Amino acid sequence: MTADQHDADRRLSRRHLLLGGAAAGIGAAASVGIAAAVTAKAEQPATTEPALTGSESIDFHGPHQAGIETPPQAQVTFVALDLLDSVDAAGLRRMMQILTGDAARLTQGRSALADSEPELAMVPARLTVTFGFGPGLVARTTGTAPSWLRPLPAFTIDRLEEAWNGGDLLLQIAADDPVTVAHATRMLLKDTRSFASVRWTQSGFRRPPGSEKPGTTMRNLFGQVDGTVNLVPGTDDFENLVWGKAANPGWLLGGTGLVLRRIEMNLDTWDELDRGGRESSLGRTLAVGAPLTGVNETDEPDFDATTTLGFPVIPEYSHIRRARSDDPNQRIFRRGYNYDGAPAGTAISNSGLLFACFQTDVDAQFVPIQKRLDELDLLNQWTTPIGSAVFAIPPGCGPDGYIGDTLF
Repeated sequence: MTADQHDADRRLSRRHLLLGGAAAGIGAAASVGIAAAVTAKAEQPATTEPALTGSESIDFHGPHQAGIETPPQAQVTFVALDLLDSVDAAGLRRMMQILTGDAARLTQGRSALADSEPELAMVPARLTVTFGFGPGLVARTTGTAPSWLRPLPAFTIDRLEEAWNGGDLLLQIAADDPVTVAHATRMLLKDTRSFASVRWTQSGFRRPPGSEKPGTTMRNLFGQVDGTVNLVPGTDDFENLVWGKAANPGWLLGGTGLVLRRIEMNLDTWDELDRGGRESSLGRTLAVGAPLTGVNETDEPDFDATTTLGFPVIPEYSHIRRARSDDPNQRIFRRGYNYDGAPAGTAISNSGLLFACFQTDVDAQFVPIQKRLDELDLLNQWTTPIGSAVFAIPPGCGPDGYIGDTLF
């Protein structure tokens, strides 16, 4: 080997060594980088998926129909139907068997029998379907109607429109998802088209779950806390005043009575009233719904308290005072919803309240309250009842029965 070849080999070996070391260094750095990335990823908190509540379902079967004691859902549609002249007791039985079967399936996230869009049924979102019978339906059976199952007495504040009154059969369809309500409504109306025609439809809303703490009293579109003094499901009062026997016929045992009033709220003129005037007409603060003599929503109002000038702190004409009774039996269970329609002309609102209340005896419980409000309630200046209907809510049923089987 010549001296030149020896020098060349030395340079080549040194070059290989340097290149090899560099490559090893790069590989080691890459390994460190990968390990660091894996470690960093492991240290990052796992991304949490948002909680989904659409799969929650409410039992359909039971001694009472769902949709009454059930904590109110965000959306509701009330549909009243008129029976076709050809429908007799046997036809009613078939109709209720079909409706019950599909309602039971839909509330559990299963499609109706003739469901052409079954995917829309997969999110029950606490869907409930509650059925009510009007006087016309009961008259086509051999059953006896309760004495209160008839139109309410005439009140001076009423400006009732036939478009929102009465009905033979009521469907109350409620859920936390408007798509669920719309789909269930369509499926159930498909079941009734051989037996009845739609008389009216009324839809309402509340704030959805998650927007407020559970148990928060709803607000109406006047901004008022609406429904503070209410019967509590599971208590003796609720059992007696909602599910109680009263003088009702045997087929209604386990059922109750429903009054549904469509109350138009004049928000345009309400806007002209200052905050003090609004609170005086109601007898409660707007901020938290406390009585004018209290601090918290649930404080008991002091109707004897007076101002320094000797005037009642809670005025005689206030809604809270007129709605109260010394008779503990004159109480109802409220389950109302707001409604909002398209304004016309120069108006900026077409809104109101779907006032729904349940009681075992409409004449003994609801009517006396409404009479006092009719006589003297300052809120009447901004509210007008434009629709009214009364229904008997039959008891629930078991898996082998159907709603109304106690009547038929």
